[in-house]
Amino acid sequence: MSEPETDDDYIQSVRRAFRIIEALEQNEGLRMSELAKKLDIPQSTAHVYLKTLQKTGYIVKHDNKYNLGLRFLKHGGYVRYRLQVYQAAKSEIDTLAHQTGEVVDFGIEENGKRVLVYKSEGPDVVTKKPVTGDYTHMHMTALGKAMLSKFEEGRVNKIVDEHGLPKATQHTIDNRADLHAELDRTRERGYSLENQERREGIRAVGVPIYLEDELTGALSISGPMSSLTDSRIDELQEQIHNSVNVIRIKIRNY
Repeated sequence: MSEPETDDDYIQSVRRAFRIIEALEQNEGLRMSELAKKLDIPQSTAHVYLKTLQKTGYIVKHDNKYNLGLRFLKHGGYVRYRLQVYQAAKSEIDTLAHQTGEVVDFGIEENGKRVLVYKSEGPDVVTKKPVTGDYTHMHMTALGKAMLSKFEEGRVNKIVDEHGLPKATQHTIDNRADLHAELDRTRERGYSLENQERREGIRAVGVPIYLEDELTGALSISGPMSSLTDSRIDELQEQIHNSVNVIRIKIRNY
């Protein structure tokens, strides 16, 4: 049997399969010709990969357009369920969303990025919101900055070296000095702030969750600028801290 094609210890066929999966997600589905053009691969190659992924049940085809299948939901559900902090936090997050009427998010850090693990929404929320599983840079979100504030400077710098500080809006922090200054302010306040740094018109406040000096994630509340005024932020950060304390107690008793 011949050895798989590799490049610096990576199997290129596996990398290409995941590039296809990511392209289908980012574009909300693609036709075979569109995928081949987007990834700059022959249509015959795109055909083989798409048919293989379709046969395994990971992608589906409707009206000549390929998209991700629900089989991915099983894997995501498994990964989330095995997180002890998620099991301890879920009901508290739902309660907090009901009490505040805003969006409450729970996220963790993985490989230097912020992963949105769970979210709950108040009954009147109308703004467009990231989906569960959203995976993005930490410096532009309240969740991410809350977690970064618990890291040592060297670890923060390592994350910046690897992922950079790209701008999502004109308000996004895009240099190392400003990020460290913002993290210092976060530590002094005891909570992080997101001021239109990921999405225009959206503000958020975040608090890290840690147990025995070990970071396990963070909670945030987000909403439109008109709703999350400075005085409301003071109120919300107290509510988040109370919820975090409840979650920590639950984790200890699991």
